[in-house]
Amino acid sequence: MVDIHASSATCALAHQFDDLKQQHEADELGMWLFLSTEIMFFGGMFLAYTIYRTQDEAAFAAASHQLDLPLGTINTAVLLCSSLSMALAVFAAETLQRRKLVVLLAVTMVLGCVFLGIKGIEYFHKYEHGLMPVMGLPFEWHGPSPGHAEMFFDLYFLMTGVHALHMLIGLGVLLILLIKASRGGMLGDFSTPVHLTGLYWHFVDIVWVFLFPLLYLIGAR
Repeated sequence: MVDIHASSATCALAHQFDDLKQQHEADELGMWLFLSTEIMFFGGMFLAYTIYRTQDEAAFAAASHQLDLPLGTINTAVLLCSSLSMALAVFAAETLQRRKLVVLLAVTMVLGCVFLGIKGIEYFHKYEHGLMPVMGLPFEWHGPSPGHAEMFFDLYFLMTGVHALHMLIGLGVLLILLIKASRGGMLGDFSTPVHLTGLYWHFVDIVWVFLFPLLYLIGAR
């Protein structure tokens, strides 16, 4: 049994590293560096949103009230649950629980798909009401400051759309992990991809935790 474990560890170790600990630390550092660039990317959008919002707080609040708060709240709960299932999946991978890992990865993917489905429903509602000023679609606004209201929806679709794209990428990675885990991989010394994907997934969830109050909770609701 010891020989098998040592052989597995050797297979998991890349030639440029001295040991698995050094390799795992390097992998995690690389992911954190990547996430730092993502923070700067989303930070630019948050800054643009803040600047435009300060120009006409009332118009942004009026436009915000056109968003579906119940659906947004449900989506927030869905993503928080997906973060929990992802964290449990990482633990299952590290503790060699293959069946739990497969189930938890699948649960995380289902929750991610539920989030995107609800977001798609929200987008469709905005399209029906003429509040989707993208790709040349007409913008119908009967409230005050139509220009600033349109800017709010421009930023809403930009920020939530980029966030949804990141979720799609995460779902693709999770699918690959699920396939490999179902074949007996991604466990023990080979669980680093699950851990790194978990960091990415948690980051995407945290972005939404900031987006939700910024977009849905402007003014008195």
